[in-house]
Amino acid sequence: MATETRGEAAAKDEGRDKPASKRTGPALFVRQVVAELRKVIWPTRRELITYTTVSLVFVLVMVALVSGVDWVLQKGVLALFT
Repeated sequence: MATETRGEAAAKDEGRDKPASKRTGPALFVRQVVAELRKVIWPTRRELITYTTVSLVFVLVMVALVSGVDWVLQKGVLALFT
């Protein structure tokens, strides 16, 4: 049976009782964060305005859609129970 055989995967799992590696200090952490932030491709002003506009339009459309569905359901429930 498959539950009775132990392969390489089981042997690798047995070595997990090793102590965790040392923690890094705050200064090294900040240096690593700054190094990662330098790799980021930041959007231009035009891209930022475009992304913001698209996001706001999408949110406004969704608010209108949910409000419309809510209004229709409200009228339906009031008509049903009054």
